[in-house]
Amino acid sequence: MTSITTQGYTIHFNNNGYTALNQHLKDSNYSKVFILCDTNTNIDCVPIFLANIDTDIDYDILEIDPGEESKNLDISLGLWETLSEYGADRKSVIINIGGGVVTDLGGFVASTFKRGIDFINIPTSLLAMVDASVGGKTGIDLGHLKNQIGVINTPKIIVVDTSFLETLPQLEMRSGLAEMLKHGLIYDENYWNRLQDLSQSTLEDLDALIYESIIIKKTIVEQDPTEQGLRKTLNYGHTLGHAIESYYMENANKERLLHGEAIAIGIILANYLSVKYCGFSEEKNNSIKRVIKAIYGHVDINKADHSPIIELLKYDKKNEHGNINFVLLETIGKPKTDCKVDNEVILEAFKFYNA
Repeated sequence: MTSITTQGYTIHFNNNGYTALNQHLKDSNYSKVFILCDTNTNIDCVPIFLANIDTDIDYDILEIDPGEESKNLDISLGLWETLSEYGADRKSVIINIGGGVVTDLGGFVASTFKRGIDFINIPTSLLAMVDASVGGKTGIDLGHLKNQIGVINTPKIIVVDTSFLETLPQLEMRSGLAEMLKHGLIYDENYWNRLQDLSQSTLEDLDALIYESIIIKKTIVEQDPTEQGLRKTLNYGHTLGHAIESYYMENANKERLLHGEAIAIGIILANYLSVKYCGFSEEKNNSIKRVIKAIYGHVDINKADHSPIIELLKYDKKNEHGNINFVLLETIGKPKTDCKVDNEVILEAFKFYNA
């Protein structure tokens, strides 16, 4: 696959990625390399990465626990202290090997340590490959509230090695697929149609779909890197999706949802709102609901859960002047940003999801 250049850095793929990364390490004269990973990627992915790296630069491995619970200020503080203790300086580099938690956290830690050191992303999950590691968003959660603290800062290079997907549980693959489905719905109906049934797809087919998803996000981000307008469309399904994810994370009696599982619900809810506010086709709305539920099944969201989830919307990052802003669809491939929605209609959307 041809490398993709965007926002001053390049995304390389598979074996070409390691060739480019080795050249970058040679040219950059880094004083030290720090590899950030979680417990799982340290076992499954770091050995593969190290076997492909040709450098004499000293490195240390920094390991965190897997999962969203590690994306917080306490872990960031521990990493800053470790970097300082291990002699990191302005010419050090952090290589983030993991899913979205690792790339978000590692990018944030690098961007704020000594006012900013270089970082490199090696996404190992489908979600990180098509979304989290691309576009320059870094950050951590504030309690159970998603991505409240962070900066926009781009990595020096990204290497997408799709062989890492062989180590990924099926649930995590399904989680990443939600962002690809979103890309189709906001940008390209043909792409959406090709994603509806992947049962006969080969690894080569998946590589091509991942590549196209990255191209879609790159195209949107390049036109609006600081999210003043068009880039907001990438939040489609995320306004309620993030609120649902946060709600299920903070409630001990709820089974935690993966990011993509929550976003899949958010897409169904956003489509219903799109019918009510933007004239979106009811036929397409019902069809999309069938496709998503066939992939993700049904999550019980009880009536008692609706109001607390709606209350969490006030923390959404897209809010402005006290208004909760939704991304909705006029039709597939034609999103509309900054849509205002009544709570009563959100309650209707939950009924539609549960029907």
